[in-house]
Amino acid sequence: MSLAAPLLQARYGAHANALNVPDSPVLEHLLSHRSVRHFLPDALPEHTITTLVAAAQSAASSSNLQTWSVVAVQSQASRDRLADLAGHQAHIRTAPLLLVWLADLSRIARIAQYKGAQADGLPYLDTYLMAVIDAALAAQNAVVAAEALGLGTVYIGALRNQPEAVAEVVGTPEGVFPVFGLMVGHPDPARPAAIKPRLPQAAVLHRERYTAPGNLIEEIGDYDAQLRSFQTREGLPPADWSDVVLERLRDAHALKGRHRLVEALHGAGFPLR
Repeated sequence: MSLAAPLLQARYGAHANALNVPDSPVLEHLLSHRSVRHFLPDALPEHTITTLVAAAQSAASSSNLQTWSVVAVQSQASRDRLADLAGHQAHIRTAPLLLVWLADLSRIARIAQYKGAQADGLPYLDTYLMAVIDAALAAQNAVVAAEALGLGTVYIGALRNQPEAVAEVVGTPEGVFPVFGLMVGHPDPARPAAIKPRLPQAAVLHRERYTAPGNLIEEIGDYDAQLRSFQTREGLPPADWSDVVLERLRDAHALKGRHRLVEALHGAGFPLR
């Protein structure tokens, strides 16, 4: 049996049987990923932040513009405040490190000012989008590095619920926007995280051209049932994934403040032309 087989089984259920993934320590590492929401309060090794940032800076960067930055938040007071702003998520208080990933166009603006040059491409949507993509690529490299160190991570998208207040906590100037957070810490062995199932590859993989499915069952298969089983095993309230995604995007209120994102971006110096 392939070493990846149990990991694929956890990720895809019965659909794993049709997949042929070669044995590789790197692939096993990636397939083992899980979000950790229960951390020990233990301090991290001294080298952790610099190691994670080195891994992050080794990710691809569009045109090597390097339009991201990150704020390492370790103080309990700041983490408590950010937890309040992000829906009172307990793991923000307990994990010893919160990395706040930033779309950062201010550095290029400063370069332009220093050199007396124009940077008229900064206000455009594509430039902001490039910064967000670069930040996401960098953060995912940091996740892989953290897990290689035996640490656990979980992303915090809820920092976008109240981005202006988050910006006050982490001190971001005009031209910098907090796009998400990442908790890093030692997983609590008493409450281990499990590999969460994903949609079958047939739902996300298209060959040559996008092919719209004939119906929902054809597209997502038994994923609703698979995720309900996972939730039951983890002691979570079982719910169909298809219902959860619709509830999450039901209306502006369901976005929990993120419907104001364009307004917040304008206020942070991103005109988005």
